[in-house]
Amino acid sequence: MSSPSPVVRTGSPSTRFAVPVALAALGAILGAMLASSQAIDGWRWLHWVCKPLATVLIVVMAWRASPPVSGRYRRHMLIGLVACLGGDICLMLPGDLFVPGLVCFLIAHLHFITAFTSDVRFAARPWPWIGCLAVGSLVAWQLWPSLAPTLRVPVLIYVAVLASMAGQALGRARWLGMRGDPCAASARWAAMGGLLFMLSDALLAWSRFRGGVPWPALWVLATYYAALWLLARSVDRTAGTGRQAEPR
Repeated sequence: MSSPSPVVRTGSPSTRFAVPVALAALGAILGAMLASSQAIDGWRWLHWVCKPLATVLIVVMAWRASPPVSGRYRRHMLIGLVACLGGDICLMLPGDLFVPGLVCFLIAHLHFITAFTSDVRFAARPWPWIGCLAVGSLVAWQLWPSLAPTLRVPVLIYVAVLASMAGQALGRARWLGMRGDPCAASARWAAMGGLLFMLSDALLAWSRFRGGVPWPALWVLATYYAALWLLARSVDRTAGTGRQAEPR
């Protein structure tokens, strides 16, 4: 009688997708840094291919995460990540598509907030939310003189929603952690992702409207993809707990 075959562990989606996402993100960063500002060259094409590819891989990673925090959480995180993909394309292509890109990311943050309120009410821990709003307000105040009048209201709305997303993610992690909830570790990934998203957008806005950020493509895209990866990782309720996720 033969012995049973060993079970092969394939790892969680976040582990399996880490290298492909990192390579695509690296291609997007290198393409953006080395592309000619005067012509469409090979480096620009590398950026155009790799930038959405990295986000698509992150969407698939979130879709395959199992077991999810909840069906509602996964659904809204997926919609938010797909909206980020739309924003990527708007900000990447030639032409002034800043406002459509802003709308895509606004939709993304609203869905992230909906996911983060699926198990913890909004602003259940108010201080993280207030802190993120204060930081966002400070950045907006510094950018205000450089903003065109037509952009001021859209940017203010976006900053408020972005800060609310990060504050809710941080407060949710604190709330679940204090109660020993099984999803507390997953919530910490989401909180780190929310904070990195704020940092990435602050760097992007400062570079676009004020200038003076060295290697903006490197810092903006590196923090952005790290944020998306962390948010997608948070869909897996076992993320960071040391337990084996279910293969899919």
